[in-house]
Amino acid sequence: MSQGKKQIGRILLQQRALTPDQLEKALHEGGGRLASRLADAGTISDIAALKALSEQQGIPGIDLGQICLRLEDLELLPREIAEKHLILPVLVREDRLFIAMANPRERSVLDELEFVTGKKAYPYVALETALSKAIHEAYTKKAAGEAFYIGPHCPPEVLKKYGLEDAAQAGSIPPAAASIPPPDETFSPLTAPGVVVDDQVGRISQGDEIEVGGFGETSRDLSVMAQLPREAEDPSPALAPPGAKTVLVIDDEADIRKMLKRLLGSNGYRVLEADRGLLALRMVKEQTPDLIVLDAMLPEVHGFDIARRIKGSARYGHIPIIMVSAVYRGWRYAEDLKQSCGVDFYLEKPFRIADVLRAVEVALAQSAPARVGTREKAAEEAERHLEAGVRAYQAGQVEEAIEHLREGIAIDPLAYRLHFHLGLLFGKQGQVYEAIGELETAVDINASHFPAVKNLAILYQKAGFRNKAAEMWERALRLATDEATRMSIKEHLLNLL
Repeated sequence: MSQGKKQIGRILLQQRALTPDQLEKALHEGGGRLASRLADAGTISDIAALKALSEQQGIPGIDLGQICLRLEDLELLPREIAEKHLILPVLVREDRLFIAMANPRERSVLDELEFVTGKKAYPYVALETALSKAIHEAYTKKAAGEAFYIGPHCPPEVLKKYGLEDAAQAGSIPPAAASIPPPDETFSPLTAPGVVVDDQVGRISQGDEIEVGGFGETSRDLSVMAQLPREAEDPSPALAPPGAKTVLVIDDEADIRKMLKRLLGSNGYRVLEADRGLLALRMVKEQTPDLIVLDAMLPEVHGFDIARRIKGSARYGHIPIIMVSAVYRGWRYAEDLKQSCGVDFYLEKPFRIADVLRAVEVALAQSAPARVGTREKAAEEAERHLEAGVRAYQAGQVEEAIEHLREGIAIDPLAYRLHFHLGLLFGKQGQVYEAIGELETAVDINASHFPAVKNLAILYQKAGFRNKAAEMWERALRLATDEATRMSIKEHLLNLL
């Protein structure tokens, strides 16, 4: 008997969703995922099954009978992939993607989705049979030209958000060509009908609120990224002549970095190295290279995301990027990358030395000339937006404060304090996933700031992500400076685990 079935069985017994005899019978019969089989047989309710799965997986569950899908969102995911991995996009936002999955432990599938779409993917666990049926019906309706898939128990308030209540009552769902407004952006995936969180996490999250007591009091020192590797502080000193251009090589393959460092160093360039995404972003902020050679597939943060963050900012957007990859090939893909991520050159692995040198020379020659004081002016402008955001919040103008902080991030996407403050305001407004996104970025930049880590733990709890919340509480425990705080955090961990 698999460990997973034993665990889900114990959870169902603890929740008193079924009797020991019912569980023993289901285990003896075998086949398929246990929670889904019990729900299909009517032994337990779908909600009971999802609560147990939520507790087992440490993430929210999703009742697919209550959802309404915009079928145009399925363009992000080919049908064959959805059917093969039993995954379905249930809600799409500008920078976020919410995915129903039968097996959320397939992290590689989420990584690939984030890589291809450029969106942060949040998994929800779903019942296998219901998910398989929803995938079949949704993609079939899309192929027939319909605009929406409506679950059999979709609540009226959900239909109203999509402007579909009248059409649903008349039994006539609009075709894809119809002009249907998108759902209200305040329609939160956290509070949407169908989202299921296990009872314990739900109870714990009610007692914790985002803390904004230190809003506006954060030292500038928090934006300085520490603990860079030695080679980042003193890169190839013997090879780089005075005034040499600095090239940052970002690749998780040590042999590739070593080869490029030797090649570029021998041609008069000062070379920095990074083997993962977060380190690369820190080095961009601290060193501001003249050019970046960027691998598409990286640990922590994908190369696509790094390119978008850099090229989409006023402070770093002038830095030319040469992207390399052994996975994605073809001229069409290279052109798409240039348009979607702003990269200047794209090289396929294995590449020729001559091609690398030529791309570096051309990219540097075509890049905007060094602008005196550009970095300083951008930093000052971002700082002004932070100060204006703080003043607006203190005057009770929260929306204006949020807008100032967003404008500051557009100028300098690696400014810690802007992300931290924006995350606090989103959290205070109840925009949990927006707050999570900003505080995740803040913690990526500075992992040792206790208020950011603690508030992120609280937000993960509220969203129903038990495992992520526990991870953040453990990190907060290591950062706590007094015994009372440590005891409080230990209590949170005990309640969660």
